[in-house]
Amino acid sequence: MTGAGTGARALAGLARSLLIYRARPWKARALARLYRGILRPGDLAFDIGAHVGNRTRAMVAAGAHVVALEPQPLLRAFLERDLPPGVTLVGAAAGARAGTARLAIPRLHPTVASLAPGFAEHMAATKGFGHVRWDAAETVEVTTLDALIAAHGRPRFVKIDVEGFEDAVLAGLRAPVDWIAFETLPALPGVARASLARIGELGDYRFNFIAGEAPGFVLEDWTDAAGISTLISRAGRSGDVYARRVEEGDT
Repeated sequence: MTGAGTGARALAGLARSLLIYRARPWKARALARLYRGILRPGDLAFDIGAHVGNRTRAMVAAGAHVVALEPQPLLRAFLERDLPPGVTLVGAAAGARAGTARLAIPRLHPTVASLAPGFAEHMAATKGFGHVRWDAAETVEVTTLDALIAAHGRPRFVKIDVEGFEDAVLAGLRAPVDWIAFETLPALPGVARASLARIGELGDYRFNFIAGEAPGFVLEDWTDAAGISTLISRAGRSGDVYARRVEEGDT
């Protein structure tokens, strides 16, 4: 089936995402506190995979100007009406190169839409995803982080949550930024390894991990790529890897 549409199933998926990500104000406050430790007032941030805008809003609450990317037509239409003033919304995905690509969309669970080839088939056979049906698709525009930087400036922070396509997004970045966060899924360890390898090519970084939707970092002391790779492998659950660029003289 093609075309994500605005039928009852798609609207139910949007409502479900809003309930999960926007109906819990204490989580919004926790995200804003987290981002205040990363972003300074006036900083630029990229939200790659904005979904229903909860993280974009938290970045704004931390004082940042945000460029938010969301390729799903229904979610993008919602964000056009809902995002706070000053947010730049881009109706595209990010990848290794500019062009177009097929986005597989589960209309009832739009949070796990993906551009990654074979993602739907692989995840459908994974524990916890058996109830998900990728029952729609859209051809979407694809840009790169380099192109976004050329258009909007270099961000202090790039957040990437694109369901198994994180390594491709990072492949479209040729120069380091101060902070990067990318989602990791235990069913796709190769994506995490490739993402860490790409960040290592960009510069000297230290790493930490937030498990699931927890409010803070797992580690008190940041670690190297090998250490974070071991940690996320042992954690056995989804979460976000944070990479902090090491300044000269920092440890």
